[in-house]
Amino acid sequence: MSDKILSDAYIYDGGRTAFGRHAGALSPIRPDDLLGHTIKAVVERNPFAADAYEDVIMGNTNGAGEDCRNVARFSLLRAGMPTSVAGLTVNRLCGSGLAATLDAARAVKSGEGELFLAGGVESMSRAPIVMSKAQSAFDRGQTIADSTLGARFTNPAYASAYGNDTMPQTADNIAADIGISREQSDIFAAASQSKYEAARVDGFFDEEIISVEVPQGRKKPSIMVSADEHPRPTSNMDALSGLRPLFEGGVVTAGNASGINDGAAALIVGSKAIGEKFGASPRARIVAGAVAGVEPRVMGLGPVFAIRKALDRAGLTLADMDIIEINEAFATQVLGCLSMLDVDLNDSRVNPNGGAIAIGHPLGASGARIAITTTRQLERMNGRYAVISLCIGIGQGVAAVIERV
Repeated sequence: MSDKILSDAYIYDGGRTAFGRHAGALSPIRPDDLLGHTIKAVVERNPFAADAYEDVIMGNTNGAGEDCRNVARFSLLRAGMPTSVAGLTVNRLCGSGLAATLDAARAVKSGEGELFLAGGVESMSRAPIVMSKAQSAFDRGQTIADSTLGARFTNPAYASAYGNDTMPQTADNIAADIGISREQSDIFAAASQSKYEAARVDGFFDEEIISVEVPQGRKKPSIMVSADEHPRPTSNMDALSGLRPLFEGGVVTAGNASGINDGAAALIVGSKAIGEKFGASPRARIVAGAVAGVEPRVMGLGPVFAIRKALDRAGLTLADMDIIEINEAFATQVLGCLSMLDVDLNDSRVNPNGGAIAIGHPLGASGARIAITTTRQLERMNGRYAVISLCIGIGQGVAAVIERV
């Protein structure tokens, strides 16, 4: 048995593209090109040699189109990294980007590599329409499905046992179970937009966004995309209260839910020794991580149990946290988590720069985006600890505790 002491894992740097709207400015860019561009930018602005990276671990939820097979490997090669650098694609649905980051951290801690790239990508605009195969000759019963969001070709036995709720329906289930009102959800959504806009005006997001050049065809010049497209600063209570719920009697609307978006994010995770070797200073330590499962019908409550596990492993409590980040898949889902965690719904530590309701939620990239943004917010406020988390379809949660260094 080895007597090797486990290493700590650190975040050295990270960046992301702007998050585009569905069919928006980033929709002409393939996901492997979008992620490749992001990887290239992050690698080039840091002192680590390209061949020092052990692996590139990236999250992606679709995998049905241009992101098929292993988008991490394709993207790192598109970024011009050496063929000796490996690539792994992780799919933990909406938690994929943070799951990839925790995979990299575990590898560093266990001594199976000193330097990694982690993150994720999603081009929901370019998600293909998919069709099932015929079951027999002359079969006319093939199913056609949009792979942009949610389940497709669900196993009937699973649906019989656990139901087949859509993502918005799971959020309405939480609202009904816990007693989250439409007004509370809209207040939270309006606050997300307002907090994001305040941070944007202050220039907070400028450092983390990597500009993307997007061709506009043969007769028009390319454009540079460097600003998030999804935020709607005019989404105040008057505007939000006028929106119809997605389902009769429900509270979820297009205004208090996250978007369908395109984007990529990448961060550098490594040991302290690799930083010393290349003259780089770490920015945050990945203290602990956790995943947890919940009933699929209330998948949005997954962060509650993952956060509790991660904090316990870190030997810390919510009272020690300077920031509490819960991905805003839906306002009702975050409010349900806060209620179960006994955190005040107006606690200023919660998503201090807004969240996915404003920024958007390109599924595979969001977890890494949250890790990057939260690291920078800890630096901005001179804080120490943060817990970051995401809910996950089919009933899971993922969380991590990070410490500014």
